[in-house]
Amino acid sequence: MRFPWLILLYVFFPIIAFAQNGIITGTVINGDTKKPLPRASVFLSNSSAGTATGENGTFTLNGLRPGQYTLVVTILGYEEYSKTLLVGREPIKLDIELAQKPLMLREVVISSAADWKKNYAEFRKEFIGSDENAKACTVINPHILNLTYNPTKQLLHADADEFLVVENKALGYRVKFLINDFRIDKIANIISREGQQVFEELPGSAAQKKKWHQKREEAYYGSAMHFYRSLYADKLNEEGFQIFKLTRYINPQRPSDDVIRRKFQFFKEQRKADSANYYIDLSKMSKYYNESLNKPAYMPFEILSSSGQPGIYNVHFPNYLYVIYTRKREEVDYKDIYRPLNMPNYQTSVVTIQRPNTSYFIDMNGTVVDSAPLYEGSWSTSRLSDMLPVDYVPDQK
Repeated sequence: MRFPWLILLYVFFPIIAFAQNGIITGTVINGDTKKPLPRASVFLSNSSAGTATGENGTFTLNGLRPGQYTLVVTILGYEEYSKTLLVGREPIKLDIELAQKPLMLREVVISSAADWKKNYAEFRKEFIGSDENAKACTVINPHILNLTYNPTKQLLHADADEFLVVENKALGYRVKFLINDFRIDKIANIISREGQQVFEELPGSAAQKKKWHQKREEAYYGSAMHFYRSLYADKLNEEGFQIFKLTRYINPQRPSDDVIRRKFQFFKEQRKADSANYYIDLSKMSKYYNESLNKPAYMPFEILSSSGQPGIYNVHFPNYLYVIYTRKREEVDYKDIYRPLNMPNYQTSVVTIQRPNTSYFIDMNGTVVDSAPLYEGSWSTSRLSDMLPVDYVPDQK
């Protein structure tokens, strides 16, 4: 049985197709000398809109879908700049000053080549994926990664000082990542990621582009991106989605992740293998019991409302949101995902708001604006191999 991974996704979801007519222009300069900075990377995070500044420090991003984006400017030796922008029909002009980054010595971590190779294999599996698409992904510069593993906490950490470049030859994208913080918590089964990324189209023949188009469509339909667009457009049923309130309770027979972690490390240090393995087995137990779905299904207006801010919408629901996509079958057995006996094996995801009795926000393009939700089930296994840019528009079916 494969472990279910819970993943904190700091990703953005487009919702409906708008005319692509937004434009952002600006100039990037050194904050101290006021001189222009050429060849700085300028992009809208999670989109395919990116460029570099010219010799005079200027840049232009045009043909943009209206919506809320994070504009990112980065160049080696300077602090990263980011700003949230609401792109509409009116042009946006920016004057950006970058501060030079102070010289900081990184903590020296002594590890062998074998350790790095092992850590990298784990990173690649959980960052890029392990499906068929992942086999067609090539990491161009893996050794820029700083990888450390804490055996006590069973925590793998990764970051990088420059773009990690991955060519996804299944979907036809070159994806450039600024990885600020990537963590794999093996006890809690949680993967978290902080950073920015930009997509570039790979060159290809007409036959290759046709295959990429088909693969992109497969990745899109049933995804969280597809769901948020359908929710906003009030077309859940038409697009194959059903949503329910899920009620479930914490399993009292399974200790907390912190207790399991501490007990496992204690017995490991005492060289008591049987006791250590006992807590490994406990970590595999389902966290929940006494689960049920509240029917009838939610209507979109019951979980989506205006926030009072222009272009920003509020997603809210009690407990857990249970999302079914009826046009695909589930291929993975997730031990923490409840399935009614009379429900076909549809792809299913559970959405949890991190802070109970609160909500999270999306913009008119579906971008998660505030604290991101937690995903279990089908959406939790989505990795780079299936990732699409926020401005992706599928065929209308």
